[in-house]
Amino acid sequence: MKAFLIDVDRCNGCHNCQIVCKDEHCGNDWSPYAKTQPDSGQFWCKVEEKVRGTVPLTRISYIPHIGAQTEAIREFAPEVLMNRDDGLIVIDPEKAKGRIDIANMFEGVFWNEELGVPQGCTGCAHLLDNGWDVPRCVDACPTEALRMVDTDKDANELASATKIDSKSNVYYLNYPKRFVGATVVDFDADEVVIGADVSLLDASGSVVASAKTDVFGDFIFKQVEAAPYMVKIAAAGYADKSLEADATNEDVNLGDIAFSKNA
Repeated sequence: MKAFLIDVDRCNGCHNCQIVCKDEHCGNDWSPYAKTQPDSGQFWCKVEEKVRGTVPLTRISYIPHIGAQTEAIREFAPEVLMNRDDGLIVIDPEKAKGRIDIANMFEGVFWNEELGVPQGCTGCAHLLDNGWDVPRCVDACPTEALRMVDTDKDANELASATKIDSKSNVYYLNYPKRFVGATVVDFDADEVVIGADVSLLDASGSVVASAKTDVFGDFIFKQVEAAPYMVKIAAAGYADKSLEADATNEDVNLGDIAFSKNA
């Protein structure tokens, strides 16, 4: 079965996938696979720009979203789908005529008011059935962030991936979790503190990650689970310091942490 695999760490936000999807489907009738996509209002593939943290500790993630490739549609309305051996979800525009309920039910499925049909990504089935190895979006990705894989052959890689929708056929590697970071500063000496030991503790007090401040006095714990934490900082000649860092709802920038030498 075919599925999409997206490595968020590789995506540089070029939007090629989004652009070529529009190029392939706007003004082109690929019946019986898909009717023409409107010039505006629909993005079967859309790149989300996610800005995380606060200045100066920020990260930007680019996350391509591919709509309609979910088994939930097959469960809800199997009668409107094309019969395919490769597992792609392809909404047949003739069978689905008038089914606005499908567009209302599923994110990434759009209602074409003019044609009276729900529309979404087909995995470029019309190209795959005519000699292409991959859809246009995959073909246009310069960093190989976006791939089409086989769920059996690539099962080991998919096992470590994340799905936004549990029934989706779109998998993500390195999907953004939370980060906790800061800069440790000795304000009395007007210097950053280099090489301080920093520990990230969970609610039970167990250390989940550790690091040392770099030459800029910075530390950052990446890809941690959304949860409340405690940050503990220690360095020779300095009084230990502990701070709360609640990453339940957002990434945490603790800013400049004042670190004082022992009296």
